[in-house]
Amino acid sequence: MIKYLTDISNVLVIGCGGAGLRAAIEVKKEGLNVKIIGKRHKKDAHTVLAAGGINASFGNVDIEDSWEQHFLDTYLEGYEIGNIEHIEIMAKESPLFVTEIDRWGANFSKLGNGKLDQRFFGAHTYRRTCYSGDYTGQSILNTLLKKVKELEIPILDNQYVTDLLLEDNKCFGALSFNTSTGDKTVFVADAVILCTGGHTRNWKRSSSRKQENYGDGYHLALKAGCSLTDMEMVQFHPTGMLKPEDIAGTLVTEAVRGEGGKLFNSLGERFMVNYDKEKMELSTRDKVAIANYTEIIEGRCTPNGGVYLDISHKEKDFILKKIPKIYRQFLEAQMLDISKKPMEVAPTAHYSMGGIKVTSQEHATSLSGLFAAGEVAGGLHGANRLGGNSLAEILVFGARAGKYASIYSKNLSIQIRSKKRIKLLIEKINNLIKKGEENSITLQNELANLMWKHCGVVKSEKSIKEGIKKIKSLKKRSEFVDVRIEKNNVQDLINLLNLKSSIITSEATLLSSLARRESRGAHQRSDYKNFSKSENYNYLISMENNNSLVISKEIIKPLEKKYKDLLIDRKIFKDFKNRLLE
Repeated sequence: MIKYLTDISNVLVIGCGGAGLRAAIEVKKEGLNVKIIGKRHKKDAHTVLAAGGINASFGNVDIEDSWEQHFLDTYLEGYEIGNIEHIEIMAKESPLFVTEIDRWGANFSKLGNGKLDQRFFGAHTYRRTCYSGDYTGQSILNTLLKKVKELEIPILDNQYVTDLLLEDNKCFGALSFNTSTGDKTVFVADAVILCTGGHTRNWKRSSSRKQENYGDGYHLALKAGCSLTDMEMVQFHPTGMLKPEDIAGTLVTEAVRGEGGKLFNSLGERFMVNYDKEKMELSTRDKVAIANYTEIIEGRCTPNGGVYLDISHKEKDFILKKIPKIYRQFLEAQMLDISKKPMEVAPTAHYSMGGIKVTSQEHATSLSGLFAAGEVAGGLHGANRLGGNSLAEILVFGARAGKYASIYSKNLSIQIRSKKRIKLLIEKINNLIKKGEENSITLQNELANLMWKHCGVVKSEKSIKEGIKKIKSLKKRSEFVDVRIEKNNVQDLINLLNLKSSIITSEATLLSSLARRESRGAHQRSDYKNFSKSENYNYLISMENNNSLVISKEIIKPLEKKYKDLLIDRKIFKDFKNRLLE
């Protein structure tokens, strides 16, 4: 007899980060029973790494700012493949949600008149980024957790979700196991919201930590029959730490450059003048990442293979006020005082701009009863994400997913169940526990090196095809991984499931990268160096019954007149010199 626990709620939220918490709050406001489950401690969700700020067009510092300009900046810097409706919703609604989270206790920096202070972030026309020092994500997460506690929403942050529960193309919950004991639980729900983050841990240098962002949410969606969009669009943040090795890739927030940090190569040249002489260090992330990458591979690199990021020309008190977390980060990790010496940095895999294909208004997937929000959902960012938009995204669309999942639940006339499906999935998990000749961690490291080499900042057809060949080999070898379960130790099983999700989502990125024969935003090809109007598509990935991935493309719809009018009326600035914070 197969043993498992059963838990029932109206709406199940998978993911304990900002998007998941905000979704659950909205469900509770709708008067329904909601539960949050996740595999990482609720106080240490990936949201804490979003350091620099959150965007909202208040116009508190630059009165000319507007939602229309925020829309234009996001659309144009996403190289015109972002979902127009997603972008409009985010640009219009972010001021409402930023005001709300500050009122709940996020404690953003204020101006003398009591309004929220706002600073520049790369490629924004105006200062629209609200912030709490350089720990904005932490501040938002803490505030959401406090609100969740007030509303008495239960969080189980020791659950690894293996599968979604499906019947007749409808989602009715999820199967998980306890990350300590291995006990399985069937979470039955009318609706499920995926808020599981991205897949950037699949790269050797990544701003994600261990045990997060292996693409498990994407994998769950693919297995359930959903499509992924724009998976080739992976943002490499320009500045990640280089040492010590165990934290290589750790993010050095864009706020350092926003507050006046300058980039230099080993020759002492402030090289951004060669890549974007107008915006310099405040250029778009893709341009700064490519600039750093180029300086490194052409030999103008630092002793540890990076470039210098220097803010030592600023007063120490200014640094401690504006970027205290980064100051401590380098002091603790390298014994480096950044008020006296420059930092060594290099590009790091930072953000998955692609994700599950969802509707704009509801953030619903193609599967009835399944919704998605946050980094796991695709469409908003296009080919390049602007700094500060991710925190706006988790609040705006977390709330929307919660609202529409609640409406779906309320309108259900029949609660779907399938014991046969549950039994099948549990047996499938149990069959993974067996002796084998391969080790998950070894294969995971091989995958990370593979993705860094064959699908890094700049790619080519030859390199991508080599990567795909290696991925297929890893996929075969993963069938022979040794998995042993002991009392209160299921880490082998967790590692294997992480690996399987990593392989599938990495393959999705490689296939999409091969298909897009141009360079656009974060997707850079050495063999197709130019932007191409003939590539005005969103590439989609789906999974067939035999678990093989299939790629297709969807033409981007022409702009409606109201959006064309915005483009005609937009303001274009050439003089960025007097607009930088330095």
